[in-house]
Amino acid sequence: MKKYHIAEINNVARMKGVNIEDPIMKEFVDNLDRVNNLAENSEGFVWRLKDENNDATSFNPYDDEQIIINVSVWESIETLGDFVYKTFHTDFLKRRKEWFHSYGKVYTAMWWVPEGEYPTIQEAVDKLDYLQKNGASEVAFDFRNKIPMPKE
Repeated sequence: MKKYHIAEINNVARMKGVNIEDPIMKEFVDNLDRVNNLAENSEGFVWRLKDENNDATSFNPYDDEQIIINVSVWESIETLGDFVYKTFHTDFLKRRKEWFHSYGKVYTAMWWVPEGEYPTIQEAVDKLDYLQKNGASEVAFDFRNKIPMPKE
């Protein structure tokens, strides 16, 4: 039986600062390493998109320096949910309006990937776009509309 992991894209939002170096973003940026280290050491963590500086803020899939993304892979929806809602990360979710403008109704998308496969940036952006346009399905979904792991 093929095993799957959960991939996700999140935090698609427009920064209140003109770019990541803007002073309004300082506290957010100052805690990126802490949050990323927490993720990487959390139960169920598999992989995250990062550059040579160990973060993802340099990626620009929307051709807009004010929009940043995070893409990661986890062993299950439950382990991803535990990290998102039951750790220090939750404090930052509650404060996101301090640093980001709303980008749309949907800023997180999840989908199943075969174990050992990692999504490209374009695939992640396409999944979020799909979810925004079509709603939850086997293609992409969110925490409110979870789709079970494929049975193959």
